[in-house]
Parts: sequence; structure tokens; C-alpha cells
Amino acid sequence: MTLAQRALEQLQGWPDLTAGPASCGTGRAISSPRSEIAHFHSDHDVDLHLTRRAIQRFSGDLRESTAIRLVPGSRWVTVHLDCDTDVDLLMSLVSVALKAHQQVPAPDNGESAPLGCNFHRVTVLPRDPAALY
Repeated sequence: MTLAQRALEQLQGWPDLTAGPASCGTGRAISSPRSEIAHFHSDHDVDLHLTRRAIQRFSGDLRESTAIRLVPGSRWVTVHLDCDTDVDLLMSLVSVALKAHQQVPAPDNGESAPLGCNFHRVTVLPRDPAALY
């Protein structure tokens, strides 16, 4: 079982979270009643919908993590899962995302805003430069 599969299984057990196809068309999504929270695009890459406010609040910590990729202007961060600690980080950030989405007002028309995750906008390179040779 890959790290992403293990994380997806864990999140499916959380109350009020459901799995389904990702709105971007690639992979599986975990959704709360208010919004898609995460897109599992591969065995190692997960896009997490944190909201702009949450990204701003934790930007210093997010930038220091080797597992996190930020795209300027995006409400999503990409988490690259290479080890168990990265899965733990993802679980913590999902909690942050759920809380952030509770504080965002729901759209008046009953439709969610376009999601625009980071898929195809982030390139994740191996952490160990020697792995390239």
C-alpha cells in the first residue's frame, strides 16, 4: 500500500468526509459537506485546499517544509508524500483545512467556486539530488 493510499483510507474514516472523483479530472478527492479538501493525484502527490487565509497564516512553516509546494495565488498546497512523517503532516493540514473551510462563508447560489487545484502546476523533484544520477 502506498503512502497516498494509506492516507486516503485514514481520511475516509473521518466523520463528514467522503471520497469521490477529483473535480480536476485526475485522481480521488476527499470532500467535506462544504468543499473538496484534498485531491490524491498519484502515489506521492496530494493537493490540499487550505484557503488563502490559512496559507497566509502558516506560510512561514509551509515554506520551510520539504514536503510542501506552494503556487503563488493558489488556495491549494501540494504535499509530496515520501515518508510516514509526510502523511502525519498531511493529516494535520487536513484538520487545518477543515477548520478553515468552516470559517469561509458558503456561496449564496449553492454552487462552489471553481477549485483550480495545483495539478500540472507543480513539479516535485526528489529530495536527494543523488537520486537523479
